[in-house]
Amino acid sequence: MPPLDRFVGRKRELARLRPLLRSSRLLTLVGPGGAGKTRLALELAGTSRGGRQRRVRMVELDSLRDGALLPQFAAAVLGAGERGHRTVMESLQRALSGDESLLILDNCEHVIEPCAELTARLLRLCPSLRILATSRESLRVPGEVLFRVGELGLPARDTAGGVAEILRSDAVRLFMERAKARDPGFELSTDCPENADAVARICRRLDGLPLAIELAARRVGTLPLGDILSGLDNQLTLLTDGSRIGPSRHRELRAATEWSYSLLDSVEQALFRRVSLLVGDFGIEGAAAVGAVEPDTALGLVCSLEAKSLVARVAGHDGEARFRQLSSIRAYGLDRLAAAGELDATRERALDWLTTLTERVSVPVPTEDAVRRLDIEQENLAAAVKCSASRGGDRHLRLALGMARVRLRQEQLTACRELLTGALRTVPKSRYRSEAVALAARTASMQADHEEGLRLAEEAVAAERAGDRPAELADALDSLAVALVCRQDFTGAVSVYRECLDITRGLGRPLATAVSGHRLAWGLLHLGAVAEARRLMAECLPVLRTLADWRHQAAALHTAGALALAADDLDSASQAFEEVLHRAPPDSYHAVYPIEGLAIVAAARGGMDRALRLAAAAAVVRARIDVPPEEQWQRQVDAAVSRARVRLGRSAAQAATAAGRRLEGDRLMAYALGDGDGEPAGAGRDCPLTGREWQVAALVAEGLTNAQVAGRLRLSTSTVAAHLNRIRDKLGLRSRTRIAVWVASHGGPASP
Repeated sequence: MPPLDRFVGRKRELARLRPLLRSSRLLTLVGPGGAGKTRLALELAGTSRGGRQRRVRMVELDSLRDGALLPQFAAAVLGAGERGHRTVMESLQRALSGDESLLILDNCEHVIEPCAELTARLLRLCPSLRILATSRESLRVPGEVLFRVGELGLPARDTAGGVAEILRSDAVRLFMERAKARDPGFELSTDCPENADAVARICRRLDGLPLAIELAARRVGTLPLGDILSGLDNQLTLLTDGSRIGPSRHRELRAATEWSYSLLDSVEQALFRRVSLLVGDFGIEGAAAVGAVEPDTALGLVCSLEAKSLVARVAGHDGEARFRQLSSIRAYGLDRLAAAGELDATRERALDWLTTLTERVSVPVPTEDAVRRLDIEQENLAAAVKCSASRGGDRHLRLALGMARVRLRQEQLTACRELLTGALRTVPKSRYRSEAVALAARTASMQADHEEGLRLAEEAVAAERAGDRPAELADALDSLAVALVCRQDFTGAVSVYRECLDITRGLGRPLATAVSGHRLAWGLLHLGAVAEARRLMAECLPVLRTLADWRHQAAALHTAGALALAADDLDSASQAFEEVLHRAPPDSYHAVYPIEGLAIVAAARGGMDRALRLAAAAAVVRARIDVPPEEQWQRQVDAAVSRARVRLGRSAAQAATAAGRRLEGDRLMAYALGDGDGEPAGAGRDCPLTGREWQVAALVAEGLTNAQVAGRLRLSTSTVAAHLNRIRDKLGLRSRTRIAVWVASHGGPASP
C-alpha cells in the first residue's frame, strides 16, 4: 500500500540503489530496526521502473511467526490460489512469472532461513523476477547484493552556516516534515537560532535514526523543543535488553519508545500494551476487546496513541479505520504487558473476541459481512489458532474453522486441509466437528481427491442425521453434493441439492435458501432440465442481488445466462453476462465465463468477428489465471468459435483472434460491454486513462467515496480501489484533490 506521508531525504542512497536494482535479481537492504529500510524499499520500488512497467508486489513478514508457513503466507498475500494437484510453490511461480515483477519481502530477520530458502527457489523458478528484501541481516543467498541502510545525514556540530546549513541535513528535514504535521506553523528561522540548534541536537542525540526522529518530532506542539531535548538526555541511557554492549541505535530506539510511553497517562498506557498482543493490524472493535474498554473509549485512546506515533494508521477496508504497531514498538509493548502481569488475561480476551467473530460465520451460508471480518482479522486469527492449539476444546476448533474458511476463500487449499486435519486430530469430540469435516470434504473435492472428499462428506451427513440441527445438516449435504459434482455424478448431486433446499426453506434464512436454489438450478442445467432450473433462478436471483456478495451474484448470473442460452433466449443471456461484468474484476475467473458467454451470443447473432475476439481474449485470461473450464461449457465455446472461423474464413479469423488476444483489463471489459472497440478512451485520445478509469476519476472529482463510486458504476469497492491506484500511478498524483483538479483541467467536473 502506498505510504500516507511524504518521503524525505535519501537522495544519494536512491541514486546508488536504482542501478543495483536494475543489475541484480536479489537486493537486500540491511540495517537496524527503525533505520527506515521498509520506507526506502517502497520509495525505490515506486521510482525505479526500468525499461518496462514493473509489477510491484509486497509481502510484509513482521506478523509471521512460524517460518514453515512462509510459502503459504506469501501465496495468501499475493492471491496465488492452488488449483487441483498444484503445490503452493507452483502457485507462487505462476503468480510471479511472466512480465518482469518486483517482489518486496519486508522484515525477513525473524524468519531468515525460510526467507533465504524461499528466495532462492523463487529466483530459480521465475527467471524474470527480482526480489527486494529488507532485513537486519543478510539472507546469504548466492547472487545477493547487500546495501546497508544507515542513519540519515546529520547537521555538523559546527553550525557556523546557521539555519540554512542545518536545514540541509536529511535528519533535520525529516524532523521538520513530521513536526509540521503536528504544528503547521512550526518553522526554523534566523530570528530564533536557538530552535534550530535544539533540533540539530535532537537529531544528533538520536543518531539520525528515522523512527526515533519521528517519535521525537511528534512531540512538537505538545512540548517545547527544550523539554524534548532534556527528555532525551534523561532517557537515552536505557538499554534494549539490559546489555551495555548492544548496538547504540537499538538502545536509542528503545529509549525513545520508553520515553514516549512514560508520557502517556495510565489509561493510554494500558491500551498501548494490551493492543501489542495483536500481531496484525486492528480496528476499534479489536482494540476495545483486548483493551477491556468501551468502543467509544477505545476510539479516543487509539487516536491519541496515533497522534503520539505509538500506533500507525494503515489502509482500512470500506472506510474502516485500521491501525498497527511497528514491530519494534510492539515488542516493547509486549514487555510492558508481561511486566504488568496482564499477559494471560489479555490473551484470553483476544481469544474470546476472535471466537465470537468466527461464530458469526454461520452455516449453511454465512453472510458476506461475517466472512469479510474474518478476512480482515486473518493475521490475528492465525495467531489465535496457534495459541489455542495446546488447550484444544471447542474454542480451538471454532478458531481453526474460521481460519480455514479464510484460506479456502483465498484458494489456499493445502493450507486449509492441513489446518482442519490438525484441528480435528487435536479436538476429537466437539459440537463443531461435523462442520469442520464438511469443510474438509469440500477442500478435498476441490483438490481432485475424490475418494477422500466423498468419504468425509458422508461422515458429516451421517453425524448430522443422528442429531437435530437442520442448518448443520444442510451444510453437510451441500458438501456431499459438491463431492458428487466433482465426480460428475449430477443425478446424485441434484437429489442431494433438493433435500438441502427443502431444509433451508424451513430455516427462515432467505440468503441460504436462494444459494441452495441456485446450486440446484446449476445441477439441473447439467441434466437438461432447463425449464425447472429457470423457474428456480427467477425465484432466487432477486434475493441474491439484494443479500449476497458479488461472488455469489456473479456465479448465479452465469448460471442464469447459461440457462438462457440453453433456452435460445439470447437477450436474457446477454443481459445476465453483462451484469456479471459490472460486478467482477477483469482478471478474475468470474469475468471469464461471461466474456465467453457473450462470445457465444455474438456467434448466434452472426457477429463472428466479435465472437472470435471475445473468445480469444477470454482464453488469454484463462491461461494467465489458470482456471480450466467445465467440459460442457467449453463445448459450447468451441462450437461458437468453430462456426465463426468457418463463416469468416482463415485470414479474417486469424486477424480477429490476434486482435482479441491484445485485449486486456479495462479495454477488454469495455469491448465486451459493447463500449467501442476496446481502445483507451477518456477526455480525448491523448488521455492516459482508459474509459473506466476516466469514469472513476470523474466521480472522485465529484467528491464521491470509493463505496459511492462502486455503487454508481456497479463495481466492487476493491475494483474501484484498484482503478484508483492505477490512476494515481499513471498521473503521478497521490491525493484525491489533485486528481479532481486534473479532471477539471481536462474537461471533467470541477474540483470539489
